[in-house]
Amino acid sequence: MNDRLKEKLAILPEQPGCYLMKDKHGTVIYVGKAKVLKNRVRSYFTGTHDGKTLRLVNEIADFEYIVTSSDLEALILEMNLIKKYDPKYNVMLKDDKGYPFIKITAETHPRLVITRKVKKDKGKYFGPYPNVQAAHETKKLLDRIYPLRKCATLPKRVCLYYHMGQCLAPCVYPVSEEENKRIVEQISRFLNGGYKEVKQELTEKMMQAAEELQFERAKEYRDQIAHIEAIMEKQKMILNDFIDRDVFGYAYDKGWMCVQVFFIRQGKLIERDVSLFPMYQEPEEEFLTFLGQFYAKEHHFKPREIVLPRSVDGAIVEQLLEIHVTQPKTGKKKELVDLACKNAEIALREKFFLIERDEERTIKAVENLGKLLGIATPHRIEAFDNSNIQGTDAVSAMVVFIDGKPSKKEYRKYKIKTVQGQDDYESMREVVRRRYTRALKERLPLPDLIIIDGGKGQMQAAKDVLENELGLSIPLAGLVKDEKHRTSHLLIGDPPTVVALEKNSQEFYLLQRIQEEVHRFAITFHRQVRTKSAFQSILDQIPGVGEKRKQALFQHFGSIKKMKEATVEELQRANIPRNVAEKIYETLQKYES
Repeated sequence: MNDRLKEKLAILPEQPGCYLMKDKHGTVIYVGKAKVLKNRVRSYFTGTHDGKTLRLVNEIADFEYIVTSSDLEALILEMNLIKKYDPKYNVMLKDDKGYPFIKITAETHPRLVITRKVKKDKGKYFGPYPNVQAAHETKKLLDRIYPLRKCATLPKRVCLYYHMGQCLAPCVYPVSEEENKRIVEQISRFLNGGYKEVKQELTEKMMQAAEELQFERAKEYRDQIAHIEAIMEKQKMILNDFIDRDVFGYAYDKGWMCVQVFFIRQGKLIERDVSLFPMYQEPEEEFLTFLGQFYAKEHHFKPREIVLPRSVDGAIVEQLLEIHVTQPKTGKKKELVDLACKNAEIALREKFFLIERDEERTIKAVENLGKLLGIATPHRIEAFDNSNIQGTDAVSAMVVFIDGKPSKKEYRKYKIKTVQGQDDYESMREVVRRRYTRALKERLPLPDLIIIDGGKGQMQAAKDVLENELGLSIPLAGLVKDEKHRTSHLLIGDPPTVVALEKNSQEFYLLQRIQEEVHRFAITFHRQVRTKSAFQSILDQIPGVGEKRKQALFQHFGSIKKMKEATVEELQRANIPRNVAEKIYETLQKYES
């Protein structure tokens, strides 16, 4: 620990607040909250820690803190800071699932639709349904029973739904506001748990139709009853008050936490959500952070009530989320909380082996690689590869691995601009120069290790640019392939020497993954450029084919290969005049794809 950190630790206040841990680049890597800042922040730099917490501590080069007036204020601030900085060590609920809702629109003639977004548009929303199939099946059932309009845009004549008795056809026949309101109320009652009453009404109608010898009508009622039984009565009733609620339970062990959420809708347990993540705070505080983020996502709809274990500060949750909180001591709700906690314990045990194996492949491999190279742990690795065919359409690509895992949003592609012909060394100079000139100008994070897919020549080219032109001192390594184009060995130093790597070690497998990924990315980009270049050059040679006709041809056929296989008549179908189509046909028959 440096002297500056010791000085800052000495003056920490004994008040609640948030703290921001930063790495050597000034990047925020973790945001936490504390009831007493002095105690919490100091705890990171004293005593012993498990492996993952030790990795966080080893990366901390500086920290900031913000004092708040209460624990609740600290919790809200923490949520906002995590959203702002996206720190890599924080729990981020990044799944993009959007649970569907069944919606009755607020149009003059309402419709029943499935949507994943809740808007303030006066529509009636029911759900969410974590089981997407259940939502669609329920809507299909309601469409059979209730004749709301089905078409998004009113047609000029009645459709099949009208003839099937599933639509009142407001497109042709007048439908009163009272009639629409009556149907909407019936659907609302059904979705709010009143489907048993609907089932009873349908049963009475079926019996009456049978007595009147209307057997076809009786069969329709019977089928509707069967659908209700199949879709709405699949699950055992959990609670009989029909209130939408989420039940939470959690477990923790070895620095990891698992949270299980049971979604109860209309008294039924319809789905569960499982989250597993590392802990860096006290369990109860980590769980509060999770809750805040859980409902910050659009697809996690706030129910009327949430049920929590008694170990959690329910009052602060109620203030934070503005939802009624229950923490039962006995009864059915307590059994549900216990069941959620038990499921969390089981999931945690099952995941430990996978977690350990994943860490062995990533974090530990990165740490061991740093030791072998004699450098600090290379948390951020950037790798480069060139691709061309006999010097044509030369491109380069860069991939980024953070803590042993690819960060695809940071991948970059480069078209070689200044190099004529096949010259891998100059191509590497150009790309490294462009990448790190921009990184310095825009203050982008710099890598802890640069890997060049190539040998001594490519390494020297990159080193010249980094050190002599840009004044950067970043560890540089080269990856060399064998005659079968497989990862062979790693070079580092000046002059470059081979690093002793066990071929069955996780660090060697990590290098293989990096080399294969950058090669794949470069080759894919090269093929795209080559295809586009071929498409442009061959069609540009044909008189009468301008940009619009090229675009029309490509949209119609999709590729040069399919154009070449087409007849003159087929080419004409892309809105090409016959004389031009004949020229295209003649030119493409001579073209070697």
